[in-house]
Amino acid sequence: MADHSGASPGGNRRSRAKAESLLRIGTAGWSIDRRYAEELPAPGSHLERYARRLKAVEINTSFRRKHQPRTYERWARSVPDDFRFSVKLPQVITHERALTGCGELVKSFAGETAGLGAKMAIWLVQLPPKLAFDARTFDRFFDLVDLCSRAMVAIEPRHASWFTVKVERKLIERRIARVAADPAKVPGAGAPGGWDGLAYFRWHGSPRMYYSEYDPQALASLRRRLEDSRHRGAATWCIFDNTAASAALGNALSLEASRNTNRQGTGRSSAPEQLS
Repeated sequence: MADHSGASPGGNRRSRAKAESLLRIGTAGWSIDRRYAEELPAPGSHLERYARRLKAVEINTSFRRKHQPRTYERWARSVPDDFRFSVKLPQVITHERALTGCGELVKSFAGETAGLGAKMAIWLVQLPPKLAFDARTFDRFFDLVDLCSRAMVAIEPRHASWFTVKVERKLIERRIARVAADPAKVPGAGAPGGWDGLAYFRWHGSPRMYYSEYDPQALASLRRRLEDSRHRGAATWCIFDNTAASAALGNALSLEASRNTNRQGTGRSSAPEQLS
């Protein structure tokens, strides 16, 4: 069983983070555009309605503003026991401080997000495009993260210096997964990397980032990649971030529906997927 409880000082992620053999599909945020209202009917809040169909969501409002612990607690109460959250680290940590001198900020973030309890699965660390890899900064920052959180970590670097054999080894050692991003801004960024216990696909919309909707062919190809990852034993997440024109939710619902259709067509059930 996976243990993804909230902030808890002490210990080492290399002995704490455990994968779950489950494919989770979701979006960045849970706003429901009116075109999907019939698929996600009332009653309930947008999050409650969303969580009746999808099993994961990425909280990215945390990137630009703080949320009180009671807000995270309310969100956790709104979803079923088998639902999981990914939470994006604040931009003041990743972009303004560039992972340096942010000890109190990380501790504060850990305390806030602890309100999600066992439903918090992942901390998402998205880095600015100009942030190059620095071994000393990397080690100091993730030493701090190890002390503050028991969540798994997915990192989305966007500078070519992060895509080397040396960095790959450090990610594996730390049990940090590298995001598979679409579109890939640097060679290698489109495939999962780092620790193979977690595969985190983050699709931003292509060709127009944050706006474009993925067509059925792209979704079918993605589904095969996700299923391959899950069958290899990785905790596999797929988050659609093409939210600017509300395409993300439609893509997530279509992908989830195609999985259900495929399982029915092959006589498979969803029972083998292990819930944490």
